[in-house]
Amino acid sequence: MGRLASLAEALLTPHGVDRYLELVDPMLVRREIRGEVTGVRRTPRAVTLRVRPSRAWRGFTAGQHVRVTVEIDGVRRTRCYSPANSQYSDGLEFTIARDGLVSQYLYHQAKPGLVLGLSEPDGRFTLPERRPDRLLLISGGSGITPVLSMLRTLVDEGHRGEVVFLHYGRDVPYELSTLTRENVRVVDGHGLGGRFSAAHVEAVAPWHAEAAAYACGPVRLLDAVRDLLGEQVHTEQFTLEVGTGAAGGRVRFSRSGVEVGNSGHALLEQAEAAGLRPEHGCRMGICFSCTQVKTRGTVRDARSGELSAEEDEEIQLCVSVPVGDVEINC
Repeated sequence: MGRLASLAEALLTPHGVDRYLELVDPMLVRREIRGEVTGVRRTPRAVTLRVRPSRAWRGFTAGQHVRVTVEIDGVRRTRCYSPANSQYSDGLEFTIARDGLVSQYLYHQAKPGLVLGLSEPDGRFTLPERRPDRLLLISGGSGITPVLSMLRTLVDEGHRGEVVFLHYGRDVPYELSTLTRENVRVVDGHGLGGRFSAAHVEAVAPWHAEAAAYACGPVRLLDAVRDLLGEQVHTEQFTLEVGTGAAGGRVRFSRSGVEVGNSGHALLEQAEAAGLRPEHGCRMGICFSCTQVKTRGTVRDARSGELSAEEDEEIQLCVSVPVGDVEINC
């Protein structure tokens, strides 16, 4: 069978078998991974998609992320999402907050039968193979998805160790209550009063000094968690927060002939606000889809704070903040 497939591939060069199979049914492709939406559930702020992957999918490990691709107005757009379901579940579940181009599209347009492009799973924000006896899981906002996947995986494994899941968000998903066990406690962080603090951790996990901790969420939450727990916590920054600070100068997108006042946001956001549609993916500096050439000016890396003033250098629009006048070949 393998020889016949190789022969068919050779005969159908340059397009290959997959290019013809997808004309019949996109889910039949053998080398690329696709996913068919089989269920959709919307709330005022997010949409949850159930997705059936094609046969090329080999599964994921709880905590990893997947690049999801859709076609919007004839252009393929990509963004990273973490599955929220157990790694032992059939299929995939993505809960997507309605922010950003791809997320907005999926929130409004996704319906059963929609076929998505999927990547191999990636990321090192995962539990160790030997599960710790005590686990403290912390999430904030949409950062709940990879941590929820961890909790669901532990429950499916029948994990007997002590687990506390501490979530900070506008809502605690009702599904979390179904995961409570004798050894598993789910806590609404805001119900403890105020923002994350040492008092919160002491109240729900007095044994935290002996625990492994995993946290995912906004920068402010993760900074507070790291300050308290230090090296024992493993973190994943699910969203990139870029402060506007004191913005000045102008940004010129030379290829498009558009020039705007510098708002202090990342260049990708400024381009979109100006009506441009540059290629992009994860919006977190991971996938490099938004790489463009900066012909002049200085930018600050939103992750590290480093400044770069080289001319004709490639930068990632999603994590580059202009400092003064900047010109981009976009």
